[in-house]
Amino acid sequence: MRKYFLWSFPYMLVGYMRVSSESDRQTTDFQRDALLAAGVDERHLFEDRASGARDDRPGLTKALEFVRAGDCLVVWKLDRLGRSLSHLLNIVTGLKEKGVAFRSLTEQMDTTTPHGELLFHLFGALAQYERALIQERVKAGISAAQRRGRQSGRPRALDSEKMESVLAALESGTSKASVCRTFGIPRSTLIDSLARVGWTGPK
Repeated sequence: MRKYFLWSFPYMLVGYMRVSSESDRQTTDFQRDALLAAGVDERHLFEDRASGARDDRPGLTKALEFVRAGDCLVVWKLDRLGRSLSHLLNIVTGLKEKGVAFRSLTEQMDTTTPHGELLFHLFGALAQYERALIQERVKAGISAAQRRGRQSGRPRALDSEKMESVLAALESGTSKASVCRTFGIPRSTLIDSLARVGWTGPK
């Protein structure tokens, strides 16, 4: 039977923690203490010891599979959850669609409150802006390459539409290895294409 807490919201709280290394020098103790103080039950804590850039985080996968409508996923800080703004928004949007709330203790973001809902929509607007910048950078990079005469010789492996999709995936935090697998692109081709459009990494 699920236990409900009378805290800021009438949801069962589920906590997620992450440190970026498996080293003994990095522990989740501080995050654990903060989540327990916020009302999360010890039995409902999930954790990962992995870089935020990795897309294979079993602890996060289990947490997202565990939460149900009426629950609230709680983290100590936003960067413990998402690899980037786009990735964070994708997770929180997915939670919202399941009827699951989200709360970040450090940033005091709580989607069960009007202020938290407004903040979430602002993040969404920023993500749209980020995607527009990606498209602009792709087009500018291709135009610059054409002006330098790079359109001659061996044709580009990635057309502009596919390149936009690749950059959108990278900006959302997907690893280069995962992008290569998803789009069927050799790593050398991906690196060359990124250099051609001047992509240096998520902002």
